[in-house]
Amino acid sequence: MSDAIVVTNLRKTFGGRRNILGSASHSVHAVKGVSFALRQGETLAIVGESGSGKSTIARMLVGLETPSSGTMEIDGQDAATLRARGSKAFGRTIQYVFQDPVASLNPRKTIDKILDVPLRLLRNYDGSTRAARKRELLDAVKMPKDTLERYPHEFSGGQAQRIAIARALAAEAKIMVLDEPVSALDVSVQAQVLLLLDELKSRFGLSYLFISHDLAVVESVSDRVAVMYLGEMVELDTAANLFAAPRHDYTRELIASAPRLNAASLQDP
Repeated sequence: MSDAIVVTNLRKTFGGRRNILGSASHSVHAVKGVSFALRQGETLAIVGESGSGKSTIARMLVGLETPSSGTMEIDGQDAATLRARGSKAFGRTIQYVFQDPVASLNPRKTIDKILDVPLRLLRNYDGSTRAARKRELLDAVKMPKDTLERYPHEFSGGQAQRIAIARALAAEAKIMVLDEPVSALDVSVQAQVLLLLDELKSRFGLSYLFISHDLAVVESVSDRVAVMYLGEMVELDTAANLFAAPRHDYTRELIASAPRLNAASLQDP
């Protein structure tokens, strides 16, 4: 089985350019030679404190940031080449779910219009097919059909994140980058969304790159965990091994300071 994502010696440096007065700004090495692979059908979590470089990796993978050096392969294709083929090819391959669900949805469009965009632009479905797919997508994320005629501000954070996930599913990509997808939600709602993500992964054969600072969440959802510290990946192991016997001092500190998620809260409400 091939890997969904392969990252090799990825680096990202911000700053270091000279301004109009000739002085150079301070360089920030956000990602320092990171390499890893996301296997098909797995959830690989990348964890670390704010500023560790985890979200920068996510943004580079989906084209929101340009790497300073290194390579990224997505579904067996060079990421730069895939993006050069156009947004349609790229969007059909990988999708991004943002941290703030309400802010990620256009406030001036109904949910019907929001879901219509990927179905029309990325999948080229005709009107009747789009209408049927919208109903299927809402059913998949457990939202009622009257959702379509409403606007993003009419929904809670958890409901808005379900809609954002439905929008990502509309592209029919098999790879999703989830950037802190539940951090803006209440703990009880977090558990419901995490359960939903697990169900969708099995149902649609998805691969998740799960970005988080919350080890309690990561422990509950991940197959493997990569730990970032000051731009470097200091540990990568199965979730079971990493939480039972962390090897790096920083990982041990993170685990020692993290609350544990009650497994009973991950039951379907």
